[in-house]
Amino acid sequence: MPAPFQRRVVRRYTTEAVRVTAVLRLPLIGLMALLGPVIHVSHWQPDVFTGLLIVYALVAVIWLAVVLMREVGPWAGWASTAVDVTAVLALCIASGGATSVLLPVFFLLPISVAFQYRPRLTAIVGLCTAVGYQAVWIVYSKRDDAVGFPDEVYLYVGFLLWLAAATTALSYVLVRRSATVISLLDVRKQLVAESMDAEQRERRQLAENVHDGPLQNVLAARLDVEEALERHPDDRLTAAESALREAAGQLRSTVTTLHPQVLAQLGLTAALRELADTHAHRGGLEVRTALDEVGHPAAKELLYRVASELLANVGRHAQATTVELRLTRERGRLVMTVEDDGAGFDPAVVPKRVAQGHIGLASHIVRVESFGGSFDLTSAPGRGTRVVVTVPDAD
Repeated sequence: MPAPFQRRVVRRYTTEAVRVTAVLRLPLIGLMALLGPVIHVSHWQPDVFTGLLIVYALVAVIWLAVVLMREVGPWAGWASTAVDVTAVLALCIASGGATSVLLPVFFLLPISVAFQYRPRLTAIVGLCTAVGYQAVWIVYSKRDDAVGFPDEVYLYVGFLLWLAAATTALSYVLVRRSATVISLLDVRKQLVAESMDAEQRERRQLAENVHDGPLQNVLAARLDVEEALERHPDDRLTAAESALREAAGQLRSTVTTLHPQVLAQLGLTAALRELADTHAHRGGLEVRTALDEVGHPAAKELLYRVASELLANVGRHAQATTVELRLTRERGRLVMTVEDDGAGFDPAVVPKRVAQGHIGLASHIVRVESFGGSFDLTSAPGRGTRVVVTVPDAD
């Protein structure tokens, strides 16, 4: 599998797991904050316990904001888990009778790590959790002579070791399944790439055939009619010349649609601007554009075809008066947005339309996703439609 594609998939899975644990961490801290008021635990160092909990909560909130705003790499799992283990151990040591009450937190740590697709990390956290739990009890028993070292501690350590083994096995299974999914995605990416290459070759060949054959014949016939008009003015010849002129224009438009020269020569931005002007004149729409200059990215053909399909759908179905086409470059990705003020529709009908043979939009969604991008469609009846296409920015 190509390394960049694999890294994108791994980052996506890692980010999802880290985001879930970041969200679940906050209510857990809230429950730990209720430890004193609800259970009336006599803290050994209440000020230290409260301070640690506040710092832990602040770090958790900041971390949640960070992972929600952007994708993170595999390092995020190690970092967040290290903070969790350190915080729980510190809180247990700083609390008196809270040690046994905080026992469920020790069981939750390896479970939360298991879903990060990191078996080795899960095993390390599981072992450290078991050892840390025993260490806390040792500190607790040495500090308070009235409290011994009950045999139940060894039983709980055994449970924690079993949990470490179970969650490591679970993480290993998840990694194997994700590897299978990545492999299937790679196969689909290759098939879609080959399909797109074949389609581009067919489009290019068809455009050349239309340009060198029917278009030249129509232009030649038009010249003959114009010469005949000069010698013998006639209304029927005038009508024929007008029809031939219109036919030549339609053939040129077809050649441009099949293989736009401006896309190959001037790049994606100029091609999208020309495409917007064409649809504005053809469909009577107000097409507003805000296009960054992006040159010749690897996804230029894909984005151009998607924009063409979306603008055509707006003209055919949306009943819109205004459509906006935007293209921006953001942190190594290209983001194209097409938004109209038309009738809108229920996105749930897309699978049904595909089953009926309308595969235009669905095929572009598959192509975008196979390129490592995303295709986000937002619409509702009476509220217009907004499509945001994001792809990697590679030359």
